Amino acid sequence: MTKKIAYSSMLVALAMIFSYVEVLIPFSFGIPGIKLGLANLVVVIGLFILKPFQVFGILVVRIILSAFMFGNMSSLIYSLAGGVLSFFVMLLLKKFKGFSMTGISMAGGVSHNVGQLMIASCVVENLHVLYYMPVLLVAGLITGMLIGIVGQRVYKHIERQGY
Repeated sequence: MTKKIAYSSMLVALAMIFSYVEVLIPFSFGIPGIKLGLANLVVVIGLFILKPFQVFGILVVRIILSAFMFGNMSSLIYSLAGGVLSFFVMLLLKKFKGFSMTGISMAGGVSHNVGQLMIASCVVENLHVLYYMPVLLVAGLITGMLIGIVGQRVYKHIERQGY
């Protein structure tokens, strides 16, 4: 039990570092609201090496800490909506066993953006924000693919080390 807590804590710290790097280095894609999602690398890899409840805990703790350190209450709400939806979509696809880590990550990127848009439409009480959906779907596919490719390489290294 202590080993699991220590390992999960290290992964939260790693995800926090990735979040901080993303705040420091603006990955400007020319479109507001689009981020690479480096911290999601921890979640994607975690789905393949940890139990789902551990990964979910890491995700929630990272989002809460990141919002307090680098964001605000608004970022907390949007990040939780996107992160939780993304987690459950990726977990579901992983259980089907027909998807690669990259495919799962891409679905996670898309569903993260969908979750955030759903919350945005509720907050502003206007469905016109959904016009932004095609842009965010493409962005989610691209960033999810990049995170998935990196995740696959890191996972192969972890497997070789005999985790």
